[in-house]
Amino acid sequence: QVRLVESGGGLVQTGGSLRLSCTASPPTSDTYYMAWFRQRPDQRREFVSVIGLTSNYIYYDDSVKGRFTISRDGTKNTIYLQMNSLKPEDTAVYFCAAVISVVAIRTPAAYEYWGQGTQVNVSS
Repeated sequence: QVRLVESGGGLVQTGGSLRLSCTASPPTSDTYYMAWFRQRPDQRREFVSVIGLTSNYIYYDDSVKGRFTISRDGTKNTIYLQMNSLKPEDTAVYFCAAVISVVAIRTPAAYEYWGQGTQVNVSS
């Protein structure tokens, strides 16, 4: 069983930045793929980004490419999502997810473990 805890959400103005964190216990840095998803009100959970066992495996949804950066710190069992140039349409609950191996990286059902989510609000 893996427990994921997100933090770092909040309220920011358009164009601002936030950094989300997701800490895993027990440590997952060497064995799990870690991803960020988000869910806007009345919408399905959607893929944002994923990072593999090494930083050579990183993918982003087109909607965040060039603005968001995913990274992992194995010493802290934590992944991050640096979000820059935020837009009102980025407003959502952001979830961290983990799985040992994944094929359908954009599919929520492919991930085994989830955090409770952290709210991000971007005002216009």
